[in-house]
Amino acid sequence: MGKYALITRYLTGFLEQEVRKTGLNKVVVGLSGGIDSAVVAVLAHRAFKDDLLCVKMPSHYSSQSSLDDADELCRVFGLRSETRSIEPMLRAYETPDMSPLRVGNLSARLRMATLFDLSARDGALVLGTSNKSELMLGYGTLYGDLASAINPIGDLYKTEVFELARYLEIPDSILSKPPSADLWAGQSDEAEIGYSYAELDRVLKCYIEERHTREEIIADGEKPELVDMIIERIYKNQFKRRMPIIAKLTSRTVNIDFNYPRDITL
Repeated sequence: MGKYALITRYLTGFLEQEVRKTGLNKVVVGLSGGIDSAVVAVLAHRAFKDDLLCVKMPSHYSSQSSLDDADELCRVFGLRSETRSIEPMLRAYETPDMSPLRVGNLSARLRMATLFDLSARDGALVLGTSNKSELMLGYGTLYGDLASAINPIGDLYKTEVFELARYLEIPDSILSKPPSADLWAGQSDEAEIGYSYAELDRVLKCYIEERHTREEIIADGEKPELVDMIIERIYKNQFKRRMPIIAKLTSRTVNIDFNYPRDITL
């Protein structure tokens, strides 16, 4: 059995086991038309079949091609879906002086609020779609796309997500397009960061998985500016990877010394 066949088997079992520990049997995932949400949706469908709900949440900044790609994925894999536009909510708050960053962050949070509302309606858990490259670089919105109950792909780098997507036979229309959060017109992940995911992941793996120093990575031929940017972003965005910090006043403080496992039972 190949690497991605094993990963698929493991992640499918992981999803089923972790969701059922909570006493729930259903999941919901936001479907953007991008590769990360496509992979999570297909994995979740293997585990939950029709107990998976995929939600498309376009705004007036969304591209039609993204909606078309999401529709094709649902058609190919038989995914149950519904559409909930965030445009009315976004327009109600949006002002002409808002930067693309603010619009993007607000859009991400409105989408996550929508997902959690639908999860409450259906008695379901919200699945996350952030990959390891994004998590390490802080490339995500706190309480937006970074929020979820369970994330099956958070330990897979973006280049690995692409490989898993090929194994899962995700449609070529999704595999071949440039990665984008589709938060504003023309937005592209790699253009915004300034490097390709192949470059980013190569350095991230050296620094995180192989524990090489900055000097060792540069000596191996990587660009100093790329290495420095990655290391700076890893440390600068640590707060996005942690639960809120609580000031300690008692003998047992939440997330410090009162931190039970997720699946603890009476």
